[in-house]
Amino acid sequence: MVGAEQDALAVREQLFHQRVRECIICALLFASLYILCHFIITHFKKHTDFAAVHDDEDAAVNRIALGLCTFTLAVALGAVLLLPFSIISNEVLLSFPQNYYIQWLNGSLIHGLWNLVFLFSNLSLVFLMPFAYFFTESEGFAGSKKVCGPVAVPAVSPPCPRLLTNPAPQGIMARVYETSVVLLLLTLLVLGMVWVASAIVSNDAASRQSLYDLWEYYLPYLYSCISLFGVLLLLLCTPFGLSTMFTVTGKLLVKPRLLEDLDEQLSCTRLEEAAISRRISSGKAFCWLNLNVELLREQFFAIRSKRRKLELRHRASPWQRNLGYPLAMLGLLALTGISVLVVCFHVLELLLDDAAMPRGIQDASLGQVSFSIFGSFGAALQVILIFYLMVSSVVGFYSSPLFTRLLPERQDTPLTKIIGNCVSLLVLSSALPVFSRTLGITRFDLLGDFGRFNWLGNFYIVFLYNMSFAGLTTLCLVKKVSWAVQAELIRAFGLHKLPLPVTRRRPLSKPC
Repeated sequence: MVGAEQDALAVREQLFHQRVRECIICALLFASLYILCHFIITHFKKHTDFAAVHDDEDAAVNRIALGLCTFTLAVALGAVLLLPFSIISNEVLLSFPQNYYIQWLNGSLIHGLWNLVFLFSNLSLVFLMPFAYFFTESEGFAGSKKVCGPVAVPAVSPPCPRLLTNPAPQGIMARVYETSVVLLLLTLLVLGMVWVASAIVSNDAASRQSLYDLWEYYLPYLYSCISLFGVLLLLLCTPFGLSTMFTVTGKLLVKPRLLEDLDEQLSCTRLEEAAISRRISSGKAFCWLNLNVELLREQFFAIRSKRRKLELRHRASPWQRNLGYPLAMLGLLALTGISVLVVCFHVLELLLDDAAMPRGIQDASLGQVSFSIFGSFGAALQVILIFYLMVSSVVGFYSSPLFTRLLPERQDTPLTKIIGNCVSLLVLSSALPVFSRTLGITRFDLLGDFGRFNWLGNFYIVFLYNMSFAGLTTLCLVKKVSWAVQAELIRAFGLHKLPLPVTRRRPLSKPC
């Protein structure tokens, strides 16, 4: 009897230590992501919004909102790393099943990470980001504004009557009260709209009764709608981003001399810089010249920055010039082609096998079987494709005409634009696991509440989604590659320097 009690105590103690170890690992991972995201946001934020020169209260409010944005961006980055980390953990446990130093890497930890990402995504999208936006835009209610401060009142003016009574809430708390009321009204409005939409779609009494259970049904249903919107946004942005990646890579890398004449560009930039410098000098010397010196200075600095970039590219080695650009283009073309082939193969699987449908599981059994038929190599390829599709979706998102204004600028991004960027990135990244599993990029099943979305079990939605992705990606890729090859051939043969033919028509003669 004593031995059985000791065994039960040892099991409970082991479970307690395992739980504490998982909490410490999750806290360390999130702290690392938070610090990294803090440096990223600090690189883009406008420092004048956080300087306490004009108003200490506004600076404090902006700092609080910036902390919420950093938290949201850390959750978005965690959602991006969630599926690759799970795939790599499964392959590590499959390769080293009895290794003592990786015993902390188990299914309970992975399942806990999925649940935390789902919880923090809900929290950020529904509460934190709306609170941050309304908090920065709030001024406090009319009865709680700070109209009288501890300043000396002149003898001519009457004393402030509000100083004689009990002071109302002032400063930041007045903004907190107003933001809380506005957020509560917005929450009631959104929940009511979701309740009506669900009642119209389901049209039965059971669904309307289940909506009264806020935590078990209401919030997951709301997040299911947000996830569906994110997956549709990925469907539009990713094919466009896959084609734009070739242009972005071409701007970052040095092209071969056959495709790009850096000497001519550098000489033209130097001549333009010298011409603008002479115009600025003449405008200072002769006051009767009507020149906008400030505009000329901005142009001069922009051209000088362009000239320095061209000089750095001009000093590139022949290996980097003649080998780096073709290899990068071939790599992008190979990754895009593999993605399309995987999706087409998944379409055939959907037609032949019901097991290809995305589904959710509640128990993460890691280290038993590989999620790729090619073993570790296939798992590594899945991770690369997931990161590549995420980067392509972000590039396509910021390159689309609808969201170009959200593109952050270095040291010049206002706080409202930072909030918009964090919300957009969180919507894209939280839909990435569902997006990858729906397209068949990986066979890793969705864990926790990620697999409870209502539309995942609909065959027609999943099938049409795969077909749309394959068709849009192929169309964008063929159009981009054909136009790019045509433009590079015209530039390589010097046809772009030829004058355009001018057609002249003889005027019609007037009748006599």
